[in-house]
Amino acid sequence: MIVVTGATGRLGRRTVETLLARGVRADGIAVAVRTPERAADLARQGVQVREGDYDRPDTLPAAFADADKLLLVSANAHDDTLRIAQHRNAIAAAHAAGVGHLAYTSIVDADTNPLALATVHKATEEAVRASGLPFTLLRNGWYFENYTAGIPAAVERGGIVGTAADGRVAAASIADYAEAAAVVLTGTGHEGKAYELTGDASWTLADLAAEIARQSGTDVTYTDVPAGQLAEILAGAGLPQGLVPLLVDAEVHTRGGALGRVTDDLRTLIGRPSATLAEAVAAALKN
Repeated sequence: MIVVTGATGRLGRRTVETLLARGVRADGIAVAVRTPERAADLARQGVQVREGDYDRPDTLPAAFADADKLLLVSANAHDDTLRIAQHRNAIAAAHAAGVGHLAYTSIVDADTNPLALATVHKATEEAVRASGLPFTLLRNGWYFENYTAGIPAAVERGGIVGTAADGRVAAASIADYAEAAAVVLTGTGHEGKAYELTGDASWTLADLAAEIARQSGTDVTYTDVPAGQLAEILAGAGLPQGLVPLLVDAEVHTRGGALGRVTDDLRTLIGRPSATLAEAVAAALKN
């Protein structure tokens, strides 16, 4: 049995879809979700839907029962202490349930990455290692979707604003990261490994603006602003208060190369090149 947590979120759901597309029987997949009603469509396909809430540890042993493989998708709370506690709850429950192999979605270079987000992942990786469970660390880089969701607005206003300067980002798509997870969940020989998953090429926010302009036929430019000003812009756009400092911190550290390293781990796992910046922009403009 393969159990996937966070299956009503972007990465978890796409992983389930990828497992099904790769021929895994629906009755061999279970999803552990906080709100089972939100996974009703998966249930209709024959996937087992189980209630599993990181904040309610008593729900987790049953959610993880009979799991030969478990994908632990990181929680999305903006409080580091809370997220670490949630992850430790899940790891303890996985150990108690006798999970055969745990794969955790971490962040690229988790043990050395200066991003504030990396604090949670480093602590979680330590808990995974200490659990004694066979494990794989899927150290995902940045998502294309972190940027492409804002492309329609960028075209409308003619620009992108950020504070990353000429820092580079080796992003990949959610689909690519989900496929890598599916490969690990259905394959062998991945125990004890930490995969640094990045796109095949890195690019700057100016490159992103230029690609949007090229494909849209609209003048789109990149404007670099101080970190404080970016925080005000993001808050004014209605982003959650806890998310704003994390996004600004990521852009500040992008300047120093925190998200720019390119590896071949992702393309090796999925057996093909990762999605390109041009493909990501085209997909966003099509929607």
